[in-house]
Amino acid sequence: MTPGALLVRVVAAMEPPVTPDADTARRWMHEELASPEYQDRRSILERLLEWLQQQFADLQGVSVDGPVLAAVLVGAVAVALLVAWWVAGPVRSGRASAARSVLDHDDARTAAQLRAAADAAARSGDWTTAVLERFRAVVRDLEERAVLDERPGRTAHEATLDAGARLPDVAADLVAGGALFDDVAYGGRPATQPDDERLRALVAAVSAARPTAPVGRTPDAVAVPR
Repeated sequence: MTPGALLVRVVAAMEPPVTPDADTARRWMHEELASPEYQDRRSILERLLEWLQQQFADLQGVSVDGPVLAAVLVGAVAVALLVAWWVAGPVRSGRASAARSVLDHDDARTAAQLRAAADAAARSGDWTTAVLERFRAVVRDLEERAVLDERPGRTAHEATLDAGARLPDVAADLVAGGALFDDVAYGGRPATQPDDERLRALVAAVSAARPTAPVGRTPDAVAVPR
């Protein structure tokens, strides 16, 4: 419950209705928040486990058939596992997103350096490295051109959607390039020479594309010198 909702609840309970000043309202809010119901900081999983323990304790001394008791235990364990999986889901998603970033946090190479690395890998027949470095070069080039803001941990999916919004003429090609990057980097797919050629074409198309104005600005906006 938000502090604002708490204040409404406190005021609504007063008879007759009053309009408190700021200090009085703040005091009422602190008194309400001091109630035991707001001091329980346990997680959902911890509360569930305590509830299950209480249920098992209540069953002691109660005559229950073996099959019924087994069904109750199985159901309780299933619920606990489901809640644990649900609670851990956001954590897993966050870690997976960070692990699938296009550029490492400490990768300070320029777009030109990344393209050179891709070319060197292609000359040696290492198409996987060539594809990965070439797509990274696309993203870094978009950052250098201010089409994308510099954001550590950006995934290929995020990069292609953000860039496609400002480069609508090559949006579909960007999405396809990002999908190829993910397939090779995280899907275990071996890259081929045609894959590298597709990304070379993407590099050329993105370099030639002209971005639309960012949100909040118009194409005719002129920067004012400081």
